[in-house]
Parts: sequence; C-alpha cells; structure tokens
Amino acid sequence: MASHRRPKPAGRARVSILTGFAAAAVALSAQTGAHADPQPTKEQVKEQVDQLNEQAEQATEKYNAAQEKQQELEKQVSGLQDQVARQQAQVTDLQGGLAEIASEQYRNGGISPTVQLMFSSSPDNFLNQAGALNQAGDTQKNQLKQLQEQQRKLDQDRTEAQGKLAELESTTTQLKASKEDVQNKLKAAQDLLNTLTEQERQAIKAAEEKAAADAKAKADAAAQASQSGSSDRASRDSGRSDLGSGSSSAPVKIAPGSSHGAAALAAAASKVGSPYVWGATGPSSFDCSGLMVWAFNQANVSLPRTSQEQAGAGTRIGTDLSQAQPGDLLIFYSDAHHVGIYAGNGQVLHAPKPGASVRYEAVSNMPLASIVRV
Repeated sequence: MASHRRPKPAGRARVSILTGFAAAAVALSAQTGAHADPQPTKEQVKEQVDQLNEQAEQATEKYNAAQEKQQELEKQVSGLQDQVARQQAQVTDLQGGLAEIASEQYRNGGISPTVQLMFSSSPDNFLNQAGALNQAGDTQKNQLKQLQEQQRKLDQDRTEAQGKLAELESTTTQLKASKEDVQNKLKAAQDLLNTLTEQERQAIKAAEEKAAADAKAKADAAAQASQSGSSDRASRDSGRSDLGSGSSSAPVKIAPGSSHGAAALAAAASKVGSPYVWGATGPSSFDCSGLMVWAFNQANVSLPRTSQEQAGAGTRIGTDLSQAQPGDLLIFYSDAHHVGIYAGNGQVLHAPKPGASVRYEAVSNMPLASIVRV
C-alpha cells in the first residue's frame, strides 16, 4: 500500500526570500512611477506648438525666396536659350557665306591661302596675321570679323546659360528642402496638439479668438477716434475699399504720405478670417508676406515676395511705435521672418501662423524689428 506523505512546509529562509523579492518589485514599480516624466500641461504644449509654428514660418519665407528665385532663373534660362538659338543661326549663316566664297575659289582654280585661314580652327589666328589680311578683300575681312564676333557672343551666351542652369538646379534643391522643412515642422506641431483633449484644444482656440476680437476692437476705436468731427472728410479720404469679400474692414486713417498704406490696410482688413496657408498669396488664403503682397497690390503697389525683402521696400521709420501710421509695414523678429500691417492703437493686422486666420493682434506680442512706410 502506497504511503501518502504530506509536503514539507516551506522553510523560513525560503519564505523570507520570496517576500523580499515581492517587496522589491513593489518598490521598484513605485519608484518607476515616481520618476516618470510628467505629462506636459496645456500651456506647455501651446508654447511648444507656437515655437514649431514660428520655425515653420521661417522655413516658409525661405521657401518663398527660393520659389521667387526659381521663377526668375527659369525666365532667364529660357531667354538665354532663345538667344543662343538665334546666335547659332547667325553664326551658321556667316559660315555658309564663307563656304560659298571657298566653293567659288575652288571652281576657279583652288582655295586661296586667305580663305583657308578663314576656315582655320581659330579665326583669331587669321586676324592676327596682318600679311594675310592684306591679301583678303574687304568683303571677306568683314565677313570673318562678323563671324568672329558672333562666335564669341555665342560662346558667352552658352556659358551663361550653363551657369544659370546649374544655379536653377541648386535653387530647386533648396526649394524642395525648405518645403520638407515646413511640412515636418507643421506635422510635429499637429502631433503635439493631438496629445491634448478636444476640450483643451477648443480652449486654446477660444482664447486666441477672444484676443483677436479685443485687438480688432482697439484698432476700430482708434480709427473712429481719428475720424470724429470730420465725417465729410472721412468719407472722401478714408481710403476705404470694397476690395475682397471677407469680414468688414476697420475704418482707417489716411496720414500724409501714407495713402497707399491706408488702401492696403483696408484691403487686408477685408480678408480677416481667411486661413493662413504657407506659400499662399491670396485671394482666399495667405501667409504673412503673401497677405502684404496681395493687399498692396490692391493699392497698385508691387511688393517683393518675402518679409525680408519687404523690410527694404520703403522708408524705414525705426522701431518707435508712436511714429507708426496705419498702413505701415511692421517687420518682426531679428531675422525679419514675419510681417504685418499696422492698424493703429498698438495693433497689427496679419496672417499669424499655420492653423490660424488673418486677424488683429497686439504688436507687443512679438519683437518689433522695424517699421516701413511704403
């Protein structure tokens, strides 16, 4: 008969070891939780998103500059290629004329040494030999000189065209890199925003919209105050425009020498609410410099494409906002990568950043680099 033995109870030492392991595991788990990186707050996420959007805008202005250069180079290359084709045709015609002379001489008893020199690998050799020139008639000399001149010009045009083509290729590469940089920054910003709840995202949006509404109210109040007591003059000279079909524009004050700016401000105000789209120049979406290009174009003023170029497009007034007039360009940041138009009472009207719309904002929210009167 088989015996049924009871299992031996675990020894004290074994129990102590198991208990120690369990305690260590609990302690390690608690320690890991205590040292885990805390989730960023809504404010911290917004700050990081704003930084990425600013970097995206810097890349956007680089993209705009590269695109502008690419378009200009394409025109230059096309013009040079046409010029090379015309030049080649002229050289061919001159060579044909000299070939006829050679044929005629051959039929009459052989090609003279002078004409042989004409067909040498370098026409310069012919012109440098005075004795040979004395043997040639005036017609032959003139034809050869024309051939020499046209050949030199053809070579120069070809060299210039090749250089422009190389520059165009480099610019196209730069354009692609800037585009990718913008897209990467915007994706990183969106990924950060996606870490917030829908309620938090709506709260950020509501705060920005309220700030924009307050800024517009201040700009409107300043413009209305400047027009009080002179309604007849205001209706005649206010520079208001029915341009565009956006939100109603804020009335603007015309100051001496700033009529173009006043008209541009009225045009820009008609686009309040239009979305920011990088690389866009209207009429339904804009980036910061694109809005200025479009608005001043409505005032019959052609501005360069980028904010950096626009910083040099008029008379610099300095950085004292008390000297600014409605309609002046406001250039922001030390590298001039952002631009808006002054709306009065310390407010700027601009296309602020990706994900936002054309709106009013306090000038003090950004570092003012210069004021430019166009």
